[in-house]
Amino acid sequence: MKNILVCTDFSPEAHNAFEVGLQLAKRTGGRVTLLHVLEEAEGVAGGFSTMGPASGHSVDQIFTIKLLEITKRRMHVLRDEAALVAPEVPVQDEVEIARVGDGILHAIQRDHIDLVVLGARGHGAVEHFFVSSTTERLIRLAPCPVLTVKHPHTDFDVQNIVFPSDFSADAASALEGLRQVQADFPNATLHLLHVAAGGNGHVAQQQMEAFAQQHHLLNCQTAEVDAERTSVGIEEYAQNVGADMVVIPTHARSGLSRFLRTSIAETVATHAFPPVLTYHLAA
Repeated sequence: MKNILVCTDFSPEAHNAFEVGLQLAKRTGGRVTLLHVLEEAEGVAGGFSTMGPASGHSVDQIFTIKLLEITKRRMHVLRDEAALVAPEVPVQDEVEIARVGDGILHAIQRDHIDLVVLGARGHGAVEHFFVSSTTERLIRLAPCPVLTVKHPHTDFDVQNIVFPSDFSADAASALEGLRQVQADFPNATLHLLHVAAGGNGHVAQQQMEAFAQQHHLLNCQTAEVDAERTSVGIEEYAQNVGADMVVIPTHARSGLSRFLRTSIAETVATHAFPPVLTYHLAA
């Protein structure tokens, strides 16, 4: 995960993501692309297309040009900040004019991004771009892992990783992404978690331990919790153990286990306290 895209809307949550992205790039010897997407609607001044008196540009074109100038200045401020706190990390800034989700997806493809880091706010937040709907769309569609960050992490040193699973045969296909995380944070404790939603579907402790041994997962702890919903169980357990990251593989096909459903990852990503890393299983 060396080619990192950090998305910003200049909100506090986005700045938290920016700090984490820089720290990850520093740890992995990577680089950061800082992206702001101007919504197409932002470039329309009340829907008017009146020509300016001297410039020959329409009012909406003038508005867009001015907005781009302001945005680029704000991006340069962030780039200067990065040069102070992480001078060894190459940082470039980009501005897209598009719908937010489309602009991010385009940048991922164009720049061959390995990881997207973005600030997330939970449901009900309407004043920032990266509300739950954008986060959820990226989790579903991004071809690379997505890390959502909600709170400040001035020292992003991951010591506890929570990996929820049902430890079925399907679960083994999710381990490649987990191994990458463990390689980046080799000293972290891995918490293998099973949530018995609604008190059903309990998994024996021996099954979880056998799963860890079979796949050579080191420095592990296993746990099972009861919860009304799977997402709630993950969030509560992560908070109880002081998790620094929750890792959730996803798959859109509903035939696979509930722990691999994208909807659970979306909910946890927008609600859980620690950063949440989601990635897609191979088709």
